[in-house]
Parts: sequence; structure tokens; C-alpha cells
Amino acid sequence: MLTQACLVFLVALALAQAAVVATSIYLHRGLAHRSLALHPAADLLFRVLLWLTTGQRRREWVAVHRKHHTFTDREGDPHSPQLLGFWRVQIFNVYYYAREARNPSTLATFAPDISDDWLERTVFSHGWVGVGLGTAALCGLFGLWTGLAAGLTHAVLYVFVLAPLINGLGHWHGAQNFRNTAYNSRLLAWVTGGESLHNNHHAYPRSAKFSVRRLEFDPSWAVIRVLAAVRLIAIIGTSVKLP
Repeated sequence: MLTQACLVFLVALALAQAAVVATSIYLHRGLAHRSLALHPAADLLFRVLLWLTTGQRRREWVAVHRKHHTFTDREGDPHSPQLLGFWRVQIFNVYYYAREARNPSTLATFAPDISDDWLERTVFSHGWVGVGLGTAALCGLFGLWTGLAAGLTHAVLYVFVLAPLINGLGHWHGAQNFRNTAYNSRLLAWVTGGESLHNNHHAYPRSAKFSVRRLEFDPSWAVIRVLAAVRLIAIIGTSVKLP
């Protein structure tokens, strides 16, 4: 039988992976770069999943990410390790994100197409409510202390490990297929929903598929192909071409 510690870690890892893949498919490839068109049912599913696991607001995420692409690794980039240092981004990435997400000018400039609809205003804008409900569901399924521990471990993994590695290490060190300031990590791509194939992404931001070479694996692309097969997603982005 699984020990409580193993159960906590496995549940937290599953939650973190679900949140990472949802972020990559919905917020990143779908909304920020418009390389995917989502069926309304898929759109709602991803919004609910992200509300329960992260509490993030879609317009804020899109605006901050688009600003990062506009000013990549130069003045104006919200979270560049080339400007701020690797460890500052790795440890304080959530601070830099939150600071930029609260900037009305950033939202107006970089996400004018992301509207706050009725669901956003009445439900999804209340991020702590979503996280609270998600945690309550964990407690109901696994017991109070196991649920709380799994929720906290998931938060640490997502907020302080996986997301910062994408923004930090992805612009600090790794392999490159293309000439830009981002880097690939084939190993980390397995646990970041393909996001650590960052050099490929910065070369072709509108590509829905981040992997290029044989040994590069993009987990989110596998999910996208399944959703496309059942017509919940349409792939409309450009393709990556090796130099």
C-alpha cells in the first residue's frame, strides 16, 4: 500500500501536471498565441481546471506572456534572468508575474482581445474561491490532512519549481536549435508540458507543436492531438522548420 507521503506526492504531481498542461494548451498556445481554436466545451473545461488548480485569470496571464515576447531579454521583459539573474527569477518569479499582472497598462496594451465575460466576472475572477474549492475537493477525496498537504505540495511545485524553470532556465542555459535568447531542455520538457522546449517556441511562437527533433517530446502536443481528433480543438498555428 502507498504510504501517506507517497500518496501526497503522487496527487500533487498529478495536479501540477494537469495545471501545467492546461496552462500550456489553453493560456499559452490557445489564447496568447492563437495557434489553437478551442470548442466552447473545451474552453470551459480548461477554465474550470485552471480555476480549481491555480486561480489564475486568463487575461493577466496572456498580457504578461505577450509582453515577455515583445521585450524578450531586454528592458521591459517582466521576468528575464538575463536582466534579473537566474536565482531571482527562479525564487521570485511569482512576484514578478503578479507585479506585471496588476499593471492596467500591461493588460490594456497586450491583451485587449481577451474580454472579461460574465463567467470571468462572476466566477473565474475569484481565484482564491477556485483554489479553495479545489483544496476542499482534495480533502473530501483523501482526507483533511492528506488533501491539504497535496494541495500545498502542488502549489509549491507549480508556483516555485515548474513555472520559474520555464522562465528562468529557459532563458539561461540549455540547447538551441535556433538563434535566439531562449534554450531547450529535453528532460524538463517532460514535466513542463513541453514548455521547456523554449528555444523552439521563441523561434516559432505561433506553432502549436513545440518539439522539433526526434528526441524532443512535447506532452501537451500529445493531448492536443487527442482533443483535435474528437474536434474539441482545431490546430491553426504555423509549423516549426529546422534551419
